Amino acid sequence: MEKIDFKKTMKALWQPPAGKFTLVEVPRMRFLKIDGKGDPNTAPDYARAVEWLYSVSYPVKFASKKDLGKDYTVAPLEGLWWAEDMTAFASGDRAEWLWTMMIMQPDWITQEMIDAGIEKARGKLGDPPSTLRLEDYDEGLSVQTMHIGPYSAEAPTIARMHNDFMPENGLVPNGHHHEIYLGDPRKVAPEKLKTVLRQPVKKA
Repeated sequence: MEKIDFKKTMKALWQPPAGKFTLVEVPRMRFLKIDGKGDPNTAPDYARAVEWLYSVSYPVKFASKKDLGKDYTVAPLEGLWWAEDMTAFASGDRAEWLWTMMIMQPDWITQEMIDAGIEKARGKLGDPPSTLRLEDYDEGLSVQTMHIGPYSAEAPTIARMHNDFMPENGLVPNGHHHEIYLGDPRKVAPEKLKTVLRQPVKKA
């Protein structure tokens, strides 16, 4: 049975070059999502959201392999980030950050499969977060780059994206700041972490 690795089959979306901004057209994809607020390093809701996303995604993957004969690698964790007052986001006031954490699900995964995965996770984790859902996300035209290094060092690259590349190319933001986490910070040294930094855009 072939095992699909979406990081390879959709390489342009998840493996952009480092040190360079590129434009991509991101197709509509389906995600398991949870919303929240607070510092990702300290907020209990953030840790709980990530635990729930993985605790549902893996049973769904195993069910897909067993029942449908379709095996795949669980996609990496992704996050949409913003704040009601964007100065809090730019200044790093993480307590005010809003986020949607999410994991992409293959298009053949049904709501019934997700529901079964939730029931399996419920035995270990209790009731799921109220915002846990399967939902399409149509990002469209986006600028992105690969950041290599600790999350705390992303700000200069994000600033160049917004202050240099986007104005020079006649682009303005068209959605929330998006990050895709390709490395596990529990296992990878901070200086070697790989994170896709993405911003949906539109013509000014």
